[in-house]
Amino acid sequence: PVNMLALEELTSVEERYHFMSDQRQDLTKGIVVLEETIDRINSEARRRFRETFDIVNLNFQELFRMMFDGGEARITLEGSDPLIADIRIWAALRGKKLQSLSMLSGGEKALTAISLLFGIYKVRPSPFCILDEVDAPLDDTNIARFNQLVSKFSENTQFMIVTHNKRTMEAADSLIGVTLKDDGTSQLVTVKLEKAGRDD
Repeated sequence: PVNMLALEELTSVEERYHFMSDQRQDLTKGIVVLEETIDRINSEARRRFRETFDIVNLNFQELFRMMFDGGEARITLEGSDPLIADIRIWAALRGKKLQSLSMLSGGEKALTAISLLFGIYKVRPSPFCILDEVDAPLDDTNIARFNQLVSKFSENTQFMIVTHNKRTMEAADSLIGVTLKDDGTSQLVTVKLEKAGRDD
């Protein structure tokens, strides 16, 4: 039997076909634009990351030499694409060969990490910074170096340091602590060390 509505159905199907073809072309163009945008973003991200990485590397080297009275340190990228490459930390104390961070002692690792942390912080400093127990693995000599570094950065940044180290507390301008009262409740104690020094 002949379908008498075939011409009307053909018109409807052709309209639908043209609509879907237009949609497909729009999607194809959108994919191309999106891929180009992603490429531009990745290219810009690689450029900025590389610039920042190089600045952080220079800062790290400078601060490491200051913290260890010499020596050599650097960070390197392991891989061709900086966006997915691993970062390796290398350090050598004065008179020693350059080695991976994992080969250093606990205190040396901590001081190296602090040098890198402040090297990153130096790129984009903020007016306020909280450090939590970063001085815990340091001995008295390295605590003095750490306090010297914090003092240097304190000119533009206010530091709040959570610590149990007496030498770090001595270097602070004020102390805030919690003590246990006789009735077993906690009490907040604040001491301004500058005022205490002037009263003596």
